[in-house]
Amino acid sequence: MSTTHDPRIDILEHARAAYAAMTRVEERIDLDPTIRHLVKLRASQINGCAFCIDMHWTDARADGEDELRLAQLDAWEESPAFDERERAALALTEAATNVAQTHVPDDVWARARASFSEPEMAHLVLQIAAINFWNRVAISARTTPASFREAKAAA
Repeated sequence: MSTTHDPRIDILEHARAAYAAMTRVEERIDLDPTIRHLVKLRASQINGCAFCIDMHWTDARADGEDELRLAQLDAWEESPAFDERERAALALTEAATNVAQTHVPDDVWARARASFSEPEMAHLVLQIAAINFWNRVAISARTTPASFREAKAAA
């Protein structure tokens, strides 16, 4: 195995209280489960976070999400599998995840605002921020995806 993929640090072990606090914040985000899964997975795809892609793909499937929709998520703009509300959330997810380049354009915000109430928008923005936080932690620490740990343990 390449050392470039070896874990660097166990964040939970060394920053347990901060990790737990962020977990509690995310638990308080009130968002439709389907939107939550799509947001988490799409931001993780953009950021290239193998740990989070593995986790959120697995979670979405466990909650009944269709494999075809998950497979087409990276091409959501071209796929007929997503409704307008989901598309609005995904557009906002992409813009906010790439905030240094996009600064979240007004048209992207307006599209999301047309599909979500103000409280929903607040929770959607918090969910996008939360998954970007987790992506940055997992990528920086080189956290091994659970399915790879499980496969290695079974071998």
